[in-house]
Amino acid sequence: MPPEVAAQPTGPARRVSGLRREEVALLAGVSTDYYVRLEQGRERHPSRQVLISIARALHLDDQAVAHLLRIGFPDLHPTAAPVTRVAPELQRLLDRMANVPAFVVGPGQDVLAANAPATAVYRGFAAFDNLLRMIFLDPVARDFYLDWDQA
Repeated sequence: MPPEVAAQPTGPARRVSGLRREEVALLAGVSTDYYVRLEQGRERHPSRQVLISIARALHLDDQAVAHLLRIGFPDLHPTAAPVTRVAPELQRLLDRMANVPAFVVGPGQDVLAANAPATAVYRGFAAFDNLLRMIFLDPVARDFYLDWDQA
């Protein structure tokens, strides 16, 4: 979101467009430190109110808010199936790729299909369901990814 939309100052001092962390935190009504911990995955239990406040600060649409809440509260959505499914032919192709891990990811970073080697590679995670949730909320990710910050 451009800073001017959020009534934040603009000017030549900005090297990149968009809101700074401090500005998002201010608009959401949380401390910058808390927002940074949340962003970095060090805060694992944000309240629904905090996530909604951040969504409002970022002017997220309804679909993005729903996705944010689903990632923020995975325990509340254990049976939520992805809206998109892969064609049976694609699943058969994945299954035939027995020597290489392969999986299909949807627009929301949901894992829509995977073959047995991919499932084996990601077996240490609580669930192999959404790459963003896995990276930011599953403690296994810090050891799994050689460079977690880059991931």
